[in-house]
Amino acid sequence: MNIIPRKEVPEDILKDSVLAHVAAAYFSVGKRLERKTGCSATRGFILSTLRGGATLNQNQIATLLGLDRTVVHRAIKSMVREGLVSERKAKSGRAINVQLTPKGSRYRQRLIEARVAADENVRHQLTSDERATLLRLLKLIAELEL
Repeated sequence: MNIIPRKEVPEDILKDSVLAHVAAAYFSVGKRLERKTGCSATRGFILSTLRGGATLNQNQIATLLGLDRTVVHRAIKSMVREGLVSERKAKSGRAINVQLTPKGSRYRQRLIEARVAADENVRHQLTSDERATLLRLLKLIAELEL
């Protein structure tokens, strides 16, 4: 099974590149989860930073995630309109604090359940030796000096 649509990543790029294959697999899985849940990776990452009742301002969220502040701002505005997060002016300064609403917490939980189900699907399709090898190799790649 080819998990990477050919038109998205040219074969000559994939041909001899381990990193291109790792990246393509990551993005392919991310796109499929996004289609299934209707939630972009950016929104999912923002929801994750607000777990456990955390209250953060938009700049803190952008810094934590390593994302552009404008991208975070737009996503949060959209999530406010949908009732997933609430905004409140900070007691000091100009910052606007963001917090999950009860609706946002339920939405986040559904995203977690979808990710866990997808992970279980992968677990069932790989043998325990394949899973152990994959995880060992991914850890090795993540720790390489580039």
